[in-house]
Amino acid sequence: MSNVSAQNADYLFMIENAIKAPSGHNTQPWLFKIYDSEIDIYPDSTKSLPVVDPDNRELFVSLGCATENLCIAASHKGYRADVTITDNGVIKIMLSQDSLNMASSLYPQIPIRQTNRSVYNGKIVPDDSIALLKSVGTETCIGVHFVKNGTPEYQAVSEMVYRGNSIQMNDKKFKEELRQWMRYNKKHQNETKDGLSYAVFGAPNIPRFIAKPIIAGAINGNSQNKNDKKRIESSSHFILFTTSKNTVEQWINLGRTLERVLLKTTEMGISHAYLNQPNEVSELSLEMAKKLGISNEYPTVLIRVGYGEKMPYSLRRNIESCILPVGTESNK
Repeated sequence: MSNVSAQNADYLFMIENAIKAPSGHNTQPWLFKIYDSEIDIYPDSTKSLPVVDPDNRELFVSLGCATENLCIAASHKGYRADVTITDNGVIKIMLSQDSLNMASSLYPQIPIRQTNRSVYNGKIVPDDSIALLKSVGTETCIGVHFVKNGTPEYQAVSEMVYRGNSIQMNDKKFKEELRQWMRYNKKHQNETKDGLSYAVFGAPNIPRFIAKPIIAGAINGNSQNKNDKKRIESSSHFILFTTSKNTVEQWINLGRTLERVLLKTTEMGISHAYLNQPNEVSELSLEMAKKLGISNEYPTVLIRVGYGEKMPYSLRRNIESCILPVGTESNK
């Protein structure tokens, strides 16, 4: 194999790992361009969520997660990765072979990391494990705050999740957008290889004409709060990720930090899932920051962690659908 073809295989390997990153509603909002010594990541506006994520904040967080996976995979292949972010949110990753570059211990966790929406077993993560998670490196201007189950702060954040559900589930446009990304059975899931699969929620594989009205009927505030109450009570901690400013660069850097924490939890046998409702409703976001004593920060991503049984994995689209030929314009 020539050096050029070997390098191209390495770059495809990096992208294969990048697309295993999490994204809102599993939209997979990324596009890649491959150059001689560079991979660029573009936002894909056709995969945006204009109702729940009108500023594309969560979209850029997802691109940051993909960036971190790509950089970790690059290290695994013996490359140094240097990241720069343009004003319009294009992520440029310069790659150079580096025999001294140390492979990350987080690399093996990339294919097995998953968002686990199940009810956990109620066990509290030990303090020494929390200390390890707190030691994970963060990007500049990113805050990571741990809130333990049983504290007044945990109860306060829980109440904001429930209020967020009530607000969002009374928004017809929110529910319409959510339904657009629901995948109602195995056939539907395999056709798109994206979206919110029936399997990750523990639903049965039944005909779509039966599943659709059942799931649609379950999308309401009372049902969501009832289910989230069980999930929250079974969890050990909330982890809240914040930025010092609401900028694209900081959202991407938050995504890189978030992915490191998610991979570290995976390595430690700790499950995670998102409860981002308080961050998606602006008045709740401001109130939560005030209650947690971080009024100078912007709450951006909220997850819960604990111990749960493995769930089915969300699918990913084929890598070919995510790669733009050099010289073409992205649909950003």
